[in-house]
Formats: sequence, structure tokens, C-alpha cells
Amino acid sequence: MNLNNIRNERQKCFGWKDNKVRKAIVDNLPEIKNVEFSLGDTLNITNSHISVDDKEKIHQAALGLRPWRKGPFQVFDTFIDTEWKSYIKYNLIRPYFNLKDKIVGDIGCNNGYYLFRMLEDKPKRLIGFDPSALCKMQFDFINHFAKTDIKFELLGVEHLPFYEHKFDILFCLGVLYHRSDPVNMLKELYKSLNKNGEVILDTFMIDGDEPHALCPGLTYSKIPNIYFVPTIKALENWSQKAKFSSFEVLEVKKTELNEQRRTDWILGESLGDFLDPNNLDITIEGYPAPKRVYIKLKK
Repeated sequence: MNLNNIRNERQKCFGWKDNKVRKAIVDNLPEIKNVEFSLGDTLNITNSHISVDDKEKIHQAALGLRPWRKGPFQVFDTFIDTEWKSYIKYNLIRPYFNLKDKIVGDIGCNNGYYLFRMLEDKPKRLIGFDPSALCKMQFDFINHFAKTDIKFELLGVEHLPFYEHKFDILFCLGVLYHRSDPVNMLKELYKSLNKNGEVILDTFMIDGDEPHALCPGLTYSKIPNIYFVPTIKALENWSQKAKFSSFEVLEVKKTELNEQRRTDWILGESLGDFLDPNNLDITIEGYPAPKRVYIKLKK
């Protein structure tokens, strides 16, 4: 597989009508000197001498890049109140990994919120993978001011085994249930690790002691491309088939309405619209409400 050919092909998406407009927004962002970029639950970009005109240009640019899913970000005077309070997930898994001097990849990285947070651990290299042009442009919007060395690839998990190098640790958060062949995806992650490499993974789960999986109909929680929602035992069996040597359950957490919710920055529905209004323990389709399991896999 020639990744450079795929990269060149993916670049064409920026010429599509809507993407062309958004790319122009990012390309015409003002240059601000002496920017401070601070890491925390909210990623902060500040400068006390920025002009009122530039603040307004940046605010309008951020609005033009909606919907914003992962965050939040404070960009000068603009607070991007994203759909997900992503720090809840990040802070949950933070005690379970060490990134110092590691080669790190984030699969399905969205706009890079987690990658930016990982900078505080001083990894050797940070690479995000996501085929979404909008996510890339949101990342470019933030990185225009943050000026980090994070690399963003418009590639997916299927390209990982052919990547130019392997990884010490891979994050795969909220991707597995979007794949029609989850065992094969786990194999792709395995092949992409260095010796003794690790995967931090989260996925939807259902309760149960047997190795079973829910196979939703057209949608699950109004999401159309959900293929399998396994029990933890089923997920462990999948991991064994992918040849991982260890399987460690880190956390189990139901998605709460304070973590994922509708804001002015997403222009659409969110978790509260996906659940049965008379019973928040089930989805609008009648399935168990979203619950996630966080796993550490080792090669």
C-alpha cells in the first residue's frame, strides 16, 4: 500500500465546496505574536495584546468550523464549548499510561484535543490519524496558534500496518464499534506496535458474563454506523484472537448528560436526544444506554 498516493488523494477533499470555504477560513487566520498555549481541562490560547478586530476574526473563524465535538478550547476571547467535555474521559484514563519519550499515535483523533493534552507528558513523537477533513481543519485552527510539532494524518486504522514506523502506544478511543470487522481492526493495531507496545482502547459495551455482542439495527443511540456492542468477555475474546498478550479492564463508565450534550457549537442533536425521554437507561431505539469500557492491551 502506497501511503503517499493515499495522502495525495485525500488532499483533494479540500477542494470540495464546503471544505474549500472552511480551508480558506483557516488559511486566512491572523498571525498573532507571543501566544501562550496552556494545557489543562480547557486548552487555553492567550495573548493580552491581541486587537479587538483580530479577536472578532478568530471568533467568526471558529464558528465557521462547526460542529466542534471534542474539547473545550479557549481561543483568546472565544470559548469553544464543544459537545463533549473531553477532559472527563482523558482524566479517567490518565493514570494508566506513561508517554515520556514514547512514539504515540491517536486513532480517530478528531480535532486533536487528546493529542494536545498529551504534550504535557513529553512524548518523543505525537501523530493523529483521522480521515475527516473538518477534524483536520479544526486541528489546523488550534495549531495555527499553538504551533506544536504534532503531526495529523488524513489516514485511518486500516493504514496503520503500512505506516512508516511503528508505535510504542496507540490510543483508540471510540472507534472499534464503527468497524464491521472489530477483530481485524484489533489485529491492525497489534501489527502497528513496537515490541511490548500498548493500546488504550475504549468502546461501547453491554452488561453480561457471556461472550455476546449486541448487533443493533439501522441505528444505535441514533448513530447509523454501529456494528457490534460487546460484553467485556466478548471484547477479551476478540483481543485474544488478535494475539494481544494481556487484557486489562481500566474503567467502566456510563455516558452522562453532563459529559456529552448539545451546545451552540455543534448545530444539532446530542446525547439527550438519543435516549428515551421516559427512561434514560435505554436509547431511543430501546437498547441499553451507552456505557463504555476502557481497556489496556499489551503486545
